[in-house]
Amino acid sequence: MANTYSCLVVQTVFAVKYRNALIQNPWKEELFSVIGNLINETECQSLIVNGVSDHVHCLFGLKPKHSLSNVMQSVKAKSSKWLNESNYLQSRFEWQDGFGAFSYSNGQINKVYHYIKNQEAHHRKTAFLDEYEMMLKKYRIDYDDKYLFKLPE
Repeated sequence: MANTYSCLVVQTVFAVKYRNALIQNPWKEELFSVIGNLINETECQSLIVNGVSDHVHCLFGLKPKHSLSNVMQSVKAKSSKWLNESNYLQSRFEWQDGFGAFSYSNGQINKVYHYIKNQEAHHRKTAFLDEYEMMLKKYRIDYDDKYLFKLPE
């Protein structure tokens, strides 16, 4: 839309189904690159994608003409399809349903970028679920424990 200007920067966080540690070092950088490219394909601007064996963080500029849910649905579906077709894993790969989303101002982007860049070091000290709950509480997001990246029943 002409004359529409925005600065909508979001971090999304999503997990491997059942928080299984399936993202492996030999190909994780390739997966993160694929996810970044998929974000860019939606006309959004990927700033950084990184994570550890059981979850991913994405920082990107969101175009106002797109729904965040639609962007994430596309990124998750296409990245899991890519991973399943790559034959890196012996079993079928799936992302957990849902995602977390957090917005930032320009002044916060550099700090969040470095936080995402240093996920390996961060998660030597803090478990994913603890980190995620801290983020939800920090941003005062109401949530139900039973829907937090559930484990198999």
